[in-house]
Amino acid sequence: MYIVNTDELLNFFVFFLFSLSFCFLMLLAGYFLGGKSYSRYKNVPFESGISSFGSSKIRFAVKFYLIAMFFIIFDIETMYLYVWAVSVKEIGIFGFFEVCFFVFVILISLLYLVKNKALDWTTTSNSESLTK
Repeated sequence: MYIVNTDELLNFFVFFLFSLSFCFLMLLAGYFLGGKSYSRYKNVPFESGISSFGSSKIRFAVKFYLIAMFFIIFDIETMYLYVWAVSVKEIGIFGFFEVCFFVFVILISLLYLVKNKALDWTTTSNSESLTK
């Protein structure tokens, strides 16, 4: 059992209070020293030199979001594989089998997505997709 030293506890609270006061000081400095602008065009959306027009509520197909999620999932997989490749000598054969299992699970999930046609971009009507 580890007994907490009072000096360590005091150091922690001093650090915590210093960090909190520093953040508060930076927020106050930004508020008082920052520029202020008051005009009728301040809250108007503006991008790339072009004033906005029309409705900003555009409907996107869910497939766009699915592809983005798949990309993020498989991108994170490559980060794990990179870490494994860097430390392959230290983890030995046990790490090799763990990575093989990891890649196997990712490939099974990719096959599942292909089987359920989650990556299929062809358009079908609702009646056709319900009958399959």
